[in-house]
Amino acid sequence: MRQGRNLEVFANAPVGRAVAVQILPAIASQMITLVYNLADTYFVGLLNAPHETAAVTVAYPSFVMLTAISNLFGVGGASAIARALGTKDEDAARRISTLSLYGGLLSACVFSLVFFLLADPVLRLCGATEDTYAVAYGYARWVVMIGGPFTILNTLMANLIRAEGSAGTAAFGVSLGGILNIFLDPLFVLPRFLGYGAVGAGMATALSNMAAVAYFAIYLLRRRGTTYLSVNPSNLRHAGRYLRQVLSIGFPSALQYALTVVAIAAQSKFVSQYPTEAVAALGIVKKLDQLPLYFSIGVANGLLPLLAFNHAAGKHQRRQRIFRLGSLVSLAFSLLCLVVYEIFAPQLTALFIPDPVTVQYGAVFLRCMVTAMPMMSLCYPMIIQFQAMGRARESLICSILRKGVLDIPLLFLMDSLFPLYGCMWVQPIVDTVSLVVAALFYRSLGRQLPADSEGRPA
Repeated sequence: MRQGRNLEVFANAPVGRAVAVQILPAIASQMITLVYNLADTYFVGLLNAPHETAAVTVAYPSFVMLTAISNLFGVGGASAIARALGTKDEDAARRISTLSLYGGLLSACVFSLVFFLLADPVLRLCGATEDTYAVAYGYARWVVMIGGPFTILNTLMANLIRAEGSAGTAAFGVSLGGILNIFLDPLFVLPRFLGYGAVGAGMATALSNMAAVAYFAIYLLRRRGTTYLSVNPSNLRHAGRYLRQVLSIGFPSALQYALTVVAIAAQSKFVSQYPTEAVAALGIVKKLDQLPLYFSIGVANGLLPLLAFNHAAGKHQRRQRIFRLGSLVSLAFSLLCLVVYEIFAPQLTALFIPDPVTVQYGAVFLRCMVTAMPMMSLCYPMIIQFQAMGRARESLICSILRKGVLDIPLLFLMDSLFPLYGCMWVQPIVDTVSLVVAALFYRSLGRQLPADSEGRPA
C-alpha cells in the first residue's frame, strides 16, 4: 500500500531523507503560491496606477483571513491525523479527515456569506479610501466572496494529504493552481488583453483555486480505499470524539492568521493617513517580505506530519533531530534573504512599479521590516512543533504574541515616536519577543518528556 511506504519514511528513513521528502515539496508549493501572489502585484503594478496597487493592499487582510479559517481544520486535522497514524489508529485518521473536510467546507461558506454582508465596513476599516474602495471591493468580491471557499479548501486539503505522507501530491495540487494563476493574471489584468486591472487579478486567483480543489477532489475519488483520507459522511457520527482534539490545535494557528489580519489592517490604516504612494509601497514590501515567510511556512508545513507522527510513536530523539534540521534550513534561507534585501531594496521595489516616490518609500520600508526574518524563520517551526505535540497552550501563547497582543499597542507607540517609519519596526520587535518565549517553552517541555520508545532519554 502506497501510504504504508510513506509512513515508513516517517518512522524509519534517515532524518535527512525524511526531512527532504517532506519539506522540499512543501517549500516548492509555497514558492509557487508566493510567485502567483507576487504576480498579482507585479501585473497590477505594470498599470503604473498607485490606487490600483493600493486597493490590492487594502483587500489583502481579507485574503489572509481565508488562510486562518483553512488552518482551523487544516493544521488541526493534519496534526491529529499524523498522531493517529503514529499510534497505528487508521480508523481515527479517516474519521478525523472527514470531520476536517466538512468542517472546513462549512466554515468557508459561512465566512464568504458574512464578508458579503459586511464588505463595506471591513474594507474601510482596512484603509479603503474614496480612491481605492471600488477597486478593492471588486478584487475582494472575486477572491473572498466567490473564490473564498475554494481558497480555503485548497490549503486545507493540501495539509490533510501531506499528513498521510503524500507531500508530492499536495505540492502538485497547490502548484497547479499557482501556475494557472500566473498565466491568467496578464490575461485578466493588462489593457492589451481583457483589461480588468486589479479586479482581474482577483478573477485569476479565484479560478486558479477552483482548479486546485478540482484536482484534489479527483485525487481523493481515484484513491478511495487506498488513502487514509475519507469524505464518507457516515464518519461524522464520530465527530464529537475528535472535534476538540482538532480545534485545540487548529485554533492557535487560525488565531495567529486572524490576528495577522488585524495587524495588517491596523498597519495599513496607520499608513493610509500618509500619501497613497506609501500605501502602495507597503503592499509591495509585504509581497517581497513573503519570500522568507513562505519558505519558513513551507518548512513548517512539511515538518508537521513528521513531528506529530514521531511524537505519537514515542520517538522523541528522532523528533528533535527532525526539528533541528528543519529549523536550520529555515534560518539559513532567511539570513540569505536578509543580506540580499538590504543591499538591493530599491531595485527590488522598482520591479513592481516604476513610480519613483513609491520606490523611495518601499526601499526604506523593506530595509526595516526584513530585520525580522531570522526570528520569524525560527518562530514558525517552533510553533508547528508545539502543534505537532498537541501542546495547545504553548502554541496559543506563542501565536498571539506574534500577532495581536504586542503589535497593535506597539503600532501606536512607534508611529507616535517615528511617524510612518516606526510602524515598520514593530514586527522585528514582536518576533524577537515571541522567539524568546517559544525557546523557553521548548526547553521546559524537553525536561518533561519521558524516554523514547527506543529506550533512550528524550
